[in-house]
Amino acid sequence: MTLTPENFFRRWTIERNIFDALTGQQVVFTGVADISDGTNHWLYRETGELRMGTGPSMTAERCYLWRAVEDGVDVYFEDGRFFHRMALAGAAKAAHWCDPDQYDVSYEFTDWPVWRATWSVRGPRKNYTMKSTYKPV
Repeated sequence: MTLTPENFFRRWTIERNIFDALTGQQVVFTGVADISDGTNHWLYRETGELRMGTGPSMTAERCYLWRAVEDGVDVYFEDGRFFHRMALAGAAKAAHWCDPDQYDVSYEFTDWPVWRATWSVRGPRKNYTMKSTYKPV
């Protein structure tokens, strides 16, 4: 199947596991992501529950702006700063430097409509891996 940006225009469940190598802590996020029409972009909004270890859960959310491009999606922070390009073919990888931290992501679409994003984040005070699985609602 050839993916297009329009294939993402829906609601997704998210299961996310974050492992912090510096603290040994495991963090789990479960929630939903809605990708909806906006002005000159799509709005990616996720909300859910974040649980750190055995502590109480807390509400967490994040927003991005998505813009369709010929070979994928350009992802921007909510304030309009460019984040990275999500390619929709082959071994989809991207990177973002946020001084002093390096963010690297690999996307996997082989089980579409289930898809995954794996982030590796490294810096002087960061060293974690974040794996997210998205499934259509």
